[in-house]
Amino acid sequence: MRIDLHAHSNASDGTDSPAELVAAAVAAGLDVVALTDHDTVAGHEEAAAAVRALPAGSRLSLVTGAELSCRVDGVSLHLLAYLFDPTEPAFAQERTLVRTDRFRRGQAVVERCRSLGAPISWEQVRRIAGEGSVGRPHIASALVEAGVVGSVSEAFTADWLANGGRADVPKHETDPFEAVRLVRGAGGVPVFAHPGAAKRGRTVPEQTIADLAAAGLGGLEVDHTDHDEPTRARLRGFAAELGLFATGSSDYHGSRKTVGLGDFTTAPEAYEALLDQATGAKVVSR
Repeated sequence: MRIDLHAHSNASDGTDSPAELVAAAVAAGLDVVALTDHDTVAGHEEAAAAVRALPAGSRLSLVTGAELSCRVDGVSLHLLAYLFDPTEPAFAQERTLVRTDRFRRGQAVVERCRSLGAPISWEQVRRIAGEGSVGRPHIASALVEAGVVGSVSEAFTADWLANGGRADVPKHETDPFEAVRLVRGAGGVPVFAHPGAAKRGRTVPEQTIADLAAAGLGGLEVDHTDHDEPTRARLRGFAAELGLFATGSSDYHGSRKTVGLGDFTTAPEAYEALLDQATGAKVVSR
């Protein structure tokens, strides 16, 4: 089986619609794909409908999920939440709070960019985001359009949008221990996303990860484009030590990133461990 458990649509900061993401997963030869947009489930219905409309004999299954913005001890991190009940009130309320603050933060970041001389506008960023929740990648795309930087990745430096950069503005981020509690309370399974991605500025201590495991964390995302081989080996051993399953995924964003669907995958036994823990939602299949 080929299983990719981290992908984004234009419901957040990807460039593919949820239906296009499903089609791309089929074209990539995947058996399972997870839709994990940032702090939103807005793309779930369209993606599920696209899976159910696939031709008879199609083998693709959809895992619904979200990627949650968290912060602990001043360090930002992301948690992937899988197969939770999207209507569970406490978790739904927290996702709404995060999305609302994304809007405020986006406007503030645009104004800061303008004060630094970048000729971009909020209307331009909203056009780029479309129906999706505005995030820094949309502002980065606006900077590219304006000729301020040459690529989206070049916008994520200290000069512009990187954490702590000149144009960065703090946002509401959930305490990860609270996030784990909320995900489990909604019947879902939490996984620490790209925990070894030092270039993202996240340096969460291993003791914190161990404490999260004791609080209900289900797994670590090990095989990821931002992890080199030594990092993957270290994280795989750490996950085994903590009794966590180890996932692999592309963190696909469509044309906004160079990584392709299925470039990194999850072992079937890790996927089964995830399914064994999930009670909030079912996998969607043809």
